[in-house]
Amino acid sequence: MPAFLEKRSIRYPFYGLIGVTVVVLIVLSLYNWILSAAGLLLMFFPIYYMFVIDHRQRVEMEEYITTLSYRVKRVGEEALLGMPIGIMLINDEYNIEWTNPFLASCFDEDTLVGRSLYDVADPLVPLIKQEVETEVITLYDRKFRVIHKREERLLYFFDVTEQTEIEKMYHEERIVIATIFLDNYDDLTQGMDDQMRGSINNLVTSILNKWATDNGIFLKRISSERFMAVFNEGILHMLEKGKFAILDEVREMTSNQNVSFTLSIGVGTGVSSLPELGVLAQSSLDLALGRGGDQVAIKLPNGKVKFFGGKTNPIEKRTRVRARVISHALKDLITASDKVIIMGHKNPDMDSIGSSIGIYKVAQMNRKEAYIVVNTQEIDNAVKRLMAEIRQQEQLFAHFIGPDEALEIATDKTLLVVVDTHKPSLVMEERLLNKIDHVVVIDHHRRGEDFIEGPLLVYMEPYASSTSELVTEFLEYQPKRAKIEMIEATALLAGIIVDTKSFTLRTGSRTFDAASYLRAHGADTVLVQKFLKEDVDTYIKRSKLIESVTFYREGVAIAKGTEDDLNDQVIIAQAADTLLSMDGVLASFVISKRGEGVIGISARSLGNINVQVIMESLKGGGHLTNAATQLAGLSIEETEAQLKAAIDDYFEGVKKE
Repeated sequence: MPAFLEKRSIRYPFYGLIGVTVVVLIVLSLYNWILSAAGLLLMFFPIYYMFVIDHRQRVEMEEYITTLSYRVKRVGEEALLGMPIGIMLINDEYNIEWTNPFLASCFDEDTLVGRSLYDVADPLVPLIKQEVETEVITLYDRKFRVIHKREERLLYFFDVTEQTEIEKMYHEERIVIATIFLDNYDDLTQGMDDQMRGSINNLVTSILNKWATDNGIFLKRISSERFMAVFNEGILHMLEKGKFAILDEVREMTSNQNVSFTLSIGVGTGVSSLPELGVLAQSSLDLALGRGGDQVAIKLPNGKVKFFGGKTNPIEKRTRVRARVISHALKDLITASDKVIIMGHKNPDMDSIGSSIGIYKVAQMNRKEAYIVVNTQEIDNAVKRLMAEIRQQEQLFAHFIGPDEALEIATDKTLLVVVDTHKPSLVMEERLLNKIDHVVVIDHHRRGEDFIEGPLLVYMEPYASSTSELVTEFLEYQPKRAKIEMIEATALLAGIIVDTKSFTLRTGSRTFDAASYLRAHGADTVLVQKFLKEDVDTYIKRSKLIESVTFYREGVAIAKGTEDDLNDQVIIAQAADTLLSMDGVLASFVISKRGEGVIGISARSLGNINVQVIMESLKGGGHLTNAATQLAGLSIEETEAQLKAAIDDYFEGVKKE
């Protein structure tokens, strides 16, 4: 505080003392006016002195305030003109009316006044038009945080180039852990002699070591079929740009040695905790293997997953040992439950119904009540014919129930078995997942990001032709307490036949083993053909879709229905299958309206084009050669535009690889 202000604060009590003295003298004058007059005369001098001092201090205060105002003004001018903060005033036509010298120097100009923002800093125009208050933009190779004051048409520029570089460096230097797995190492080396096995090991190790050295990666082999890699996010971004070419390199170089190894890589990134990175890496590897291997899965902390590779058909590598182990594990879970509820996906097909009946039979063999959840309003003609046949088998038909009834009978000890899907959004009744804690998932599709939470047992084999094939193998290892009925074996066989297109696609040796087992237990192939017969109206609808076919790229056929025509998923899928059988077609896509506001796409390929990746970009999924999706709130034309964009993205990615 200035000295004169301190003195002024001390005088205030003195003024009070004088006032009290005056009052005393006035009272004294009533008794002795001479003494009172003398007292007043004596008080004149201190009062006069205080008045002089007060006047002097008032003058000093005015001078102080004037000086302070001047200094504040000077500081403001200095801040406006000299501080490293850019300031710009613009008019309604986006012309610059004034800038401070710092901003002009950032733009390497003597003056910016009179120039248009379109010429000087075009990225600022959208920011101003959209009335964004703050945004980081790049101008002349520098990063600026721009604050927009709309009312004053004023822009502040804070240079954050160094801060941005530090943030970028921090993110790029964060640790990434990856687990690399040789998918088919045991199968391929099982029959090799030591010399051949050693040669293959050296080849794979040398390929991976060179890849690690070239990219600055620490690589350590931790078992015969597993490697661990440590690098940073900057290297990860570089590998992503190259689409993880190491997958193709290992496959091609080993194929020259008459073997064909494939890699699966699980990557953990985005967190600083090393244990969390390890968990993410293992979870990503499980996801990559669950989708068939030969690919990279990068799992982020927010749950999002990136996939690279997956261009080859999965090689059958499940074993009967695994099937037996899973079958026994399923038996234990069924035995420990009070009842079993089985459900497939919405709009169930033959595979969904057939595998559900198979699980029902497994439960029956273990003397447990089982119920199959079916919405009869959502089944196609083939399934309707199957259900009509089942209706004649009273004992079996009595165990088909609706979703509401299933919710009523479910208890804390009930086991829920989900077949032919692993996505919560696709199950017959999602409320059952929320009510029942004990869940088993059995599926043959490639695993996607969306997955049922916390299942007790998961059996996902993308190498299998169908879920019916997987369930048929379970039956072989169950107690023989109940005979497999003809209709039950036929339903399972129908599921296999439909998903393999009569044993022409995704068919392995185990597929024929399962079919042989079912045929030996009374499966009726003639009855299967009866189920799969189509009526004239269905044939005409499919032909109408095929008639609209056009070729978008070489070998890519796209057919689409009209906004007025509704087609079920079976017709759309059959149209895609038919197109694929045409000469010159490598991949087919059929678009049709499924219901009010819902458009369906079915995609098929011969393996050269990965339709699963294309459909996943449209929130769908499936297999490399067989995939689909549903889109809501779009027209046929808008859906076609999105599909073409997804196809373009896929081919651009393949071209870069």
